[in-house]
Amino acid sequence: MTKFRAKLTFILILLIGCSMLIASIFMAKVLENSHIKSLQDNMERELQVITATGDWNRKGTDAELIAYYTEQAKHLKGVTNERLTFVRADGKVLGDSDQKPEQMDNHLSRPEIVSAAANGVGYTTRYSDTLKENMLYAAIPVKNEAQETTGFLRISMSLEQVGESIRSLWYFLISGLIILFLIAGIVSYRIAKGITHPIEKMTKVAQQITNMNYQSRVPTYNNDEVGQLGQAINRMSESLQQQMARIQENERRLQGVMENMMSGIMMIDREERIILLNPAAEYILGFSSQELLGKKYNEAKQQYEFTKLIQECIESQDPIRDEMVFYYPAERILDIHLSPIAHEDEEWSGVLIVIHDITAVRRLERMRSEFVANVSHELKTPIAAVKGFAETLLAGALNDKETAVSFLQIIFDESERLNRLIGDILELSKIESKRIPMNFSPIYLPEFLERSLSVLRKEAEKKHIELSMQVDDDIYIEADEDRLRQIIINLLSNGITYTHDGGKVKVRVEPLDKNADGDYERLRLIVSDTGMGIPKKDLPRIFERFYRVDKARSRSSGGTGLGLSIVKHLVELHKGTIRVDSEVGVGTRFTIELPVIH
Repeated sequence: MTKFRAKLTFILILLIGCSMLIASIFMAKVLENSHIKSLQDNMERELQVITATGDWNRKGTDAELIAYYTEQAKHLKGVTNERLTFVRADGKVLGDSDQKPEQMDNHLSRPEIVSAAANGVGYTTRYSDTLKENMLYAAIPVKNEAQETTGFLRISMSLEQVGESIRSLWYFLISGLIILFLIAGIVSYRIAKGITHPIEKMTKVAQQITNMNYQSRVPTYNNDEVGQLGQAINRMSESLQQQMARIQENERRLQGVMENMMSGIMMIDREERIILLNPAAEYILGFSSQELLGKKYNEAKQQYEFTKLIQECIESQDPIRDEMVFYYPAERILDIHLSPIAHEDEEWSGVLIVIHDITAVRRLERMRSEFVANVSHELKTPIAAVKGFAETLLAGALNDKETAVSFLQIIFDESERLNRLIGDILELSKIESKRIPMNFSPIYLPEFLERSLSVLRKEAEKKHIELSMQVDDDIYIEADEDRLRQIIINLLSNGITYTHDGGKVKVRVEPLDKNADGDYERLRLIVSDTGMGIPKKDLPRIFERFYRVDKARSRSSGGTGLGLSIVKHLVELHKGTIRVDSEVGVGTRFTIELPVIH
């Protein structure tokens, strides 16, 4: 913009300067012509005066006339300071104030003489060979009483005087021109600045808009063309700001959706390069976006079947859906949707891939199937026993009182077991569906654990098992008392059941994560026994429904196989965690960590 201002200033100065220069030349020429015209008029009046006051029709010899007229010419030059020449009618010079007439040429053909003869007065400007300078000549005819031309009087003066006048004029004009140039330069700069300053502001605003600073505005100027341009830029900036705000809001929403989607999203452009990958897709595929973005899909080190599926979609340009097992970074079952992308003109532009991790769904389906099978199996045994003994009684065993009582006791026991099984199934169903209300309240753990142990103390005494607890006196926790008791009793009951006679079952409470106020953030409840232990291969499945390590002993003990699954879900409802450590022949330890709600 500085160059434009300088250029505009230069153009204005040049325009003003040229105009002033042309005007000055014209004025100088007019003044010069006017000055010369004034000199010519003065010279004519002087010639008329000289003609009227002198005797220019004298008679005599040429020598006498030359002497007389030369003396008269010199005398008049002293008065007028101008060269005076008397020329006879035939062109012979009879007198001259500056030169000897005898040495001068015939002047009849001189332009001023010819013009004077024809017009009564003659003027000419030419270079004088005699005086070696430019001269201005004026001549008039001299007539006798009969009005006959007897000669010509000619006055001449050096144009050096005229040149001096013109030079003085030019000095004045040049000085004035320089001053005017300076004034014109200042005025032109101010004019150029006044024109370019708003444009500079608009240019800066346009550059800031280019740099995505849509809050920049052009200052308000007059309502002329420049002001209207500024207003248009402001309106454009406001429109762009609103559009960018909408675009950014949509991008944030889309980004939020993409980042929080559980399904993986991958997009491949028409050059077969991966251009989009959300965090879920990174997690599922086991590669970060930095590793995959910009690479071709067949160079992204993906599973061969997945790559072939993408290639098939690109070649056919038809939607494809398939279920596939991935083994990296972990074994997963994936539901993959591939959809070709086309613009409004139906030109193919890429492939959108949606990946659903259905491993949990398939696992749940398998678990549901296993659950149905397990329930059927668990229900089949007591129902078969009840049916068999009832048929035996109906067949005549009722007549044998001792046998009948024994069979009826078995039927009662199996129906009790069936009732417990159905009750546990319903309880687990409620817990898993989170349909049971959780009533949290402060619990004083020493008293709570003592009451829980007292419930099972008689059962422990039958096997001479030592029940004990280790807990500080000032330990409180906020939890659902009934559900927490269900957790503790289930774990203690399992410990008593699978511990040999004379063993030990113990509950220990350890506070964790002490904060700045001296309060504990979490509590650790440990239920340990000295029982038979659990093999390592069974530990990962110990919390599954109906899973039993020793099926025969578990069933004979009256267990349903759902206790630990119920415990796990209840711990999770308390926002806690549970884990198990066990060694065969040494014992088992269940560790529960629960948050302390202040």
